[in-house]
Amino acid sequence: MLDRRTCLLAAAWLWIGTASAQVTPHPELNARLLVAARQGDAGLVLRLLQQGADVDARNRLGKTALRMAAEQGQTALVTALLQAGASARTASVNDRVTVLMAASYAGHADIVQALLAAGADAAALDRMNKPAVLYAAGQGHRAVLQRLLDHGVPVDAVYADGLTALMWAAGQGHAEATRLLLARGADASLKDERGWTAAEMARRAGHSAVAALFTPG
Repeated sequence: MLDRRTCLLAAAWLWIGTASAQVTPHPELNARLLVAARQGDAGLVLRLLQQGADVDARNRLGKTALRMAAEQGQTALVTALLQAGASARTASVNDRVTVLMAASYAGHADIVQALLAAGADAAALDRMNKPAVLYAAGQGHRAVLQRLLDHGVPVDAVYADGLTALMWAAGQGHAEATRLLLARGADASLKDERGWTAAEMARRAGHSAVAALFTPG
């Protein structure tokens, strides 16, 4: 449930979204907007957007205000920026990391849900051909994995080097994420390009408790 602060910010940004097409963004305002977003200063971000800052302005790394708010877990600011028309599909310039990937890596499940609802592309790949689901699996963020799977991400999709989300979760020793993926039907018999299963990865990495999850009974 959204808190009062989130609702107020969202209402303010909704007004901005209808007026922003009439305002010409200014580079200085954009730079200040990005600093304010990095600092989590929602009030200043609001004022700068009212003055004409571009909601999708980027810094030299290609990060937008939405990306910064998402990776920092600033739920109210993310909600407001989306209401203002910020794109949920942008990616950074060099590594092609999307806003959804950043939020998934950080474990912010509610923000992931909001981004998906706003049109974020769960199938997008970064420079290393990794999607958001592998960011979540590699960090063991069960709640984020739940949101992505519920959104329709295939549980057994195979990515770079023949790796699946289950392999990432098990290989990194994340028991709860591994349990979730198995419960959602992940195929434990799949092998990566080395011929290793998820259970083998867990064993080789010394995660005996996770490897035991693959033993019947």
